Amino acid sequence: MKTVLVTGVAGFIGAKTAEMLLDRKKMVVGIDNINDYYDVRLKKYRLKALKKYNNFVFHKVDVESLSSLNRIFKKYNFDVIINLAARAGVRYSMVNPFVYMTTNSLGTLNLLELCKDFKVKKFVLASTSSLYAGQKMPFNEALAVNTPISAYAASKKAAEVMAYTYHYLYGIDVTVLRFFTVYGPAGRPDMSVFRFIKWIDEGNPIELFGDGTQSRDFTYIDDIARGTVKAIRRVGFDIINLGGNAPYKLNYMIKLIEKYLDKKAKIKRFPFHKTDLKDTWADVSKAKRLLNWQPEVSLDKGIEATIKWYLSNKKWLKDVKI
Repeated sequence: MKTVLVTGVAGFIGAKTAEMLLDRKKMVVGIDNINDYYDVRLKKYRLKALKKYNNFVFHKVDVESLSSLNRIFKKYNFDVIINLAARAGVRYSMVNPFVYMTTNSLGTLNLLELCKDFKVKKFVLASTSSLYAGQKMPFNEALAVNTPISAYAASKKAAEVMAYTYHYLYGIDVTVLRFFTVYGPAGRPDMSVFRFIKWIDEGNPIELFGDGTQSRDFTYIDDIARGTVKAIRRVGFDIINLGGNAPYKLNYMIKLIEKYLDKKAKIKRFPFHKTDLKDTWADVSKAKRLLNWQPEVSLDKGIEATIKWYLSNKKWLKDVKI
């Protein structure tokens, strides 16, 4: 049985990835600092489901604390590190850029240093499609991504570069995964899909930045987690996109929510935000070739499943702050 450290395990992607590993009989040690960037009730909900597994152990630990991480590494013999701990959210990175650097960049460095010290050979790093700002679509991993337009993207670029350095110097096998607009049940309440569902259901106007013609390569959470688990295999060092490979306009996503809620959206419009990408579209040919992975859940089916989950948990979700 492999022993896997999953950081950010109470997060959206972390919890689903841990669940898939646990179902595959891996021993999962999960860490998370349970910060309040968004409503912690969602994090506790995800964590509660994981604690039902006998092969799961949780520690409340911050990746920014090297001494705390060191104690965890001394206690367990890890085969794989999957670093999903991150400060996410492009717009908030303009408000507090410092925490993005300490979590996303320094936190990654702490983990890589411990991989070196404890001879952990495999490291999987979560990165972002936000790095592709200004590039020609579909976004290919070979494109130069040296012009990040948010502190969030810059902090992820720093983490990617540091991961390469540790691969080169110490032979750590590294897979960097660039995620594209992840959504689904128990998703982040600061993301558009969750917010729009809740606002439309409650009869409140949705906040739409731009005219809604901007497109996103929406990717269902199960597809993302499945790709993350597959990324455990050895690749040397590689960067791989995980995306839906089918960009949709925000206006279309809103129509799907209206369809499955059977309610009409009220829209409050704001100017397009300068840190947002106009469009995203993942070239996933490398993921198909190296990981035997491709997205399986369409946006239509994914929105339907997300709304079904929302309605079945509506009693407590009504109090979740967005």
